[in-house]
Amino acid sequence: MNKFEKLIEIVKILRSPTGCDWDKEQTHESLMPYLLEEVYEVIEAIENKDYELLKEELGDLLLHVVFQADLSEDAKEFSINDSIDSVNKKLISRHPHIFDDSNNKTWKKGNWESQKKKEKNRDSVIDGVPISLPALLKARRVQEKAASVGFDWDSKAQVLKKVDEEIEELKEALDTNNGIEDELGDVLFTIVNLSRHLNIDPEKSLRSSINKFSRRFKKIESDLSKKNIKIDDLSLEELDKIWEKNKTTSQ
Repeated sequence: MNKFEKLIEIVKILRSPTGCDWDKEQTHESLMPYLLEEVYEVIEAIENKDYELLKEELGDLLLHVVFQADLSEDAKEFSINDSIDSVNKKLISRHPHIFDDSNNKTWKKGNWESQKKKEKNRDSVIDGVPISLPALLKARRVQEKAASVGFDWDSKAQVLKKVDEEIEELKEALDTNNGIEDELGDVLFTIVNLSRHLNIDPEKSLRSSINKFSRRFKKIESDLSKKNIKIDDLSLEELDKIWEKNKTTSQ
């Protein structure tokens, strides 16, 4: 028995009539929050370049894969081997330039998305983006799929010009108090497009800014606390001066 088979066996024991009460109660739906949490813990480990932690978090994520498959196997829907077989076939069919016996060994932009559209009988190349994806990630994936068939800007400068246009349209909406939400959404969507052209992950970039803001804000709170000053006793102008000072001394 290899290690993967051992994991499968452990999950089956935990879910057996004599197993763990908590594990026996779980369903596909009840495990969703924990599955999502594990995915983000994997992402955090990668971003922190903590590869010892990544090893552990990937194991936790693998547990969820096996657990979900075991639930479906009990329901006589499919097994983990069916899932593995499915992804094997998918990888081969979407890489004809590698696995096909023909002499065409050239990968073409859009091959992956066009093959997915064909396999899943989709009407549009942008179909299949999960509805529940975080908005920034969903915007990027929709843009990537559209770009895979040539619907894309040619340069970063063009996207940056579009950002300026969308900001002007937002200003007009603010002046007329009409369509503000739509125009703000267009600005955000175009910013994601710019990040894609810059090869920057918008989720990662925004998380970095959030973390930077949090560090600076906590530093201000700590410094004021040492002086027995309550942050809400200061005016916005006073806080802004402290903020600007902290920007030059912290990252």
